[in-house]
Amino acid sequence: MVIRREKKSRSYRGSRTHGYGRTGQHRKSGSRGGRGHVGYHKHKWSWTVKYAPDWYGQHGFTRHPSLVTQFNIINVGVLDSKIADLYQKGIATREGDAYVVDLTKIGINKLTGTGQVRNKIIVKVPFATQNAVQKIKQAGGDVILLAEKPATGE
Repeated sequence: MVIRREKKSRSYRGSRTHGYGRTGQHRKSGSRGGRGHVGYHKHKWSWTVKYAPDWYGQHGFTRHPSLVTQFNIINVGVLDSKIADLYQKGIATREGDAYVVDLTKIGINKLTGTGQVRNKIIVKVPFATQNAVQKIKQAGGDVILLAEKPATGE
């Protein structure tokens, strides 16, 4: 096969239609197979297979919201800074020198481990990260987990 050294359009410079006829051929959306995403399931299927193989069909599924645990979290550092205020409001109590707080009363179901703990705190919470439990115990407190089994995605 002979290699075309120059572009085809170079040979048509100076002509009016560049070889596409007299009446507007090679001009509108028909020359590109339709507008937008037209033909991806028909005459542009080979393009779809090559460049967008996941274009059609269903991908995965969405679990029902009642099956997915929505975590309302609080960090141990934030809890430590707010524990005196929670005690003033009557949400937390004192047992000796330790604060006792049930986080489910304020709508929190997970304790995470960012921040520093300076107070002794006994926390009742459904879920907690290992880092949070470690920091609370190092400060002399304790974490009481209310959930039976750990949630997925922890």
